[in-house]
Amino acid sequence: MRIIIITAKLASELVKKVTATSEHGIYVHTVNTPIAAFLTPQIIINEIEKIPDHAMESTDMIITPGLIRKDVSSIGGATGIPTFKGSTDAADLGVVLEMIEKIELSTKKPADKLIEDELRKRALTYIQDFEEDSKNIEKLLKKPENILVGGIPVGDDFPMRVLAEIANAPLLSPDELIKRAQYFVNSGADLVDIGMLAGENLSDRIPDMVGLLKDKIDVPISIDTLNPAEIEVAVESGVDMVLSLDHGNYQELLPILKEKKVPAVVLPTDYSRNWIPGTGEERVESLENLIKKCKGLDVIADPVLDPVNSESIMDSFLACRQLKSKNRIPLFFGVGNVTELLDTDSTGVNSLLSGIGMELGASILFTPEESGKTRGSVRELAISSKMMFLAKSRCSVPKDLGINLVVFKDKRRGEVLEEAVNVDQIKGIADYSFKQDPFGSFKITVSKGTIRAVHYQKNQPQIIITGQEAKEIYDEVINRKLISRLEHAAYLGSELQKAEEALILGKNYIQDFPIFNKFINY
Repeated sequence: MRIIIITAKLASELVKKVTATSEHGIYVHTVNTPIAAFLTPQIIINEIEKIPDHAMESTDMIITPGLIRKDVSSIGGATGIPTFKGSTDAADLGVVLEMIEKIELSTKKPADKLIEDELRKRALTYIQDFEEDSKNIEKLLKKPENILVGGIPVGDDFPMRVLAEIANAPLLSPDELIKRAQYFVNSGADLVDIGMLAGENLSDRIPDMVGLLKDKIDVPISIDTLNPAEIEVAVESGVDMVLSLDHGNYQELLPILKEKKVPAVVLPTDYSRNWIPGTGEERVESLENLIKKCKGLDVIADPVLDPVNSESIMDSFLACRQLKSKNRIPLFFGVGNVTELLDTDSTGVNSLLSGIGMELGASILFTPEESGKTRGSVRELAISSKMMFLAKSRCSVPKDLGINLVVFKDKRRGEVLEEAVNVDQIKGIADYSFKQDPFGSFKITVSKGTIRAVHYQKNQPQIIITGQEAKEIYDEVINRKLISRLEHAAYLGSELQKAEEALILGKNYIQDFPIFNKFINY
């Protein structure tokens, strides 16, 4: 394919560099203007007349900068050559060219966004096709490590299911209970858990809670309690899974659980006599004994994931591995035990623990959202579970899958393209009183710990203002009478604030584009 790529002076060398190895025939035309964002469709139409005939011959496509704000379809109309937007960052043009025959480019939307959309679409289609393949699911459920929980297949061969706990559920009003449950379902929870109050018997509240949740949300419901009376009422009320059985309560509950065919999470403990196994080996031995005693009941084993620097998170990992190596049984992974007791934003922790859980053979990822730092954990686990399922299915690392949890940082560091202009450089530190000032336009970049705002008049750079804070730069802009319209002032303030946030977080900053990825309902 023969392709003409239009760019501006600032990005020209980078465009030539990243397209040099393309299998397509590439001709790069550089417009005599510093910044690609200043180009318009009409300017490009005029520029195409300057391209040599030999370059125009048999051209299949024209690619413009992705930073152009307007629709570029008029260029194709004027030239007779299909014209589309390239990437917002020139560094991504190589990837665009690699996938150019696999995606449908747009005259309105930058190509890098289309590539992200296509990869995401393929990833989600793969998962959806797997989840809807009833014949394959039926076959997989014949394996002992896979079970059904309320109609949802759970086990080694399926994506890890996210179980979200409504903590202290009996204390909530019916409206609060439904609101909380619906929030979890909307966040991607596969199952919702009714968290009871330790040391109390609130059996009388269980039927209403179970009935209400069963009526209002369309996912399996579990109950989290060790109280036999509460568990028995919950099972009679129609819960789909029980958390939890241990050596102290299993005998009393086995008959009804088997009769109703309700799966149960099993613990290595005996809380009836306050016994908790110490070492990982003791946990595995205790769980194996309890699993044997519960023969005939579908169970999910919970070796109990320890918080960092408590008993030993590493010992609990090893217990999970040892248990799975010896037993074909679903594994319960209490991620919330770690995230709630670690003063770190939950996103990366949940993603990493999901990866560890996947390697250990976890089938259920369990979490509440009880603290500010863990808000959003259910959605994070829902996304990371899909990531790990794709990585496992593809035998790859969880990278470039089409879905990700990159929220505060960037996968790639973009190259900051700065024009060398011989004008005064001023650090923005001025004190000022606001006045109506002459109009100007600005190109903002972030590089080497500095925000750089270049002021242009008639496409020519006039002055550069640098600083590390948005306020010091717009103070200087106003002090020097470089702006005149309120809407422009509001726009400049917004962009400078984004630039400051990008500087603080080490993120890429591209003017007119968001610096944060928004959560998408995967």
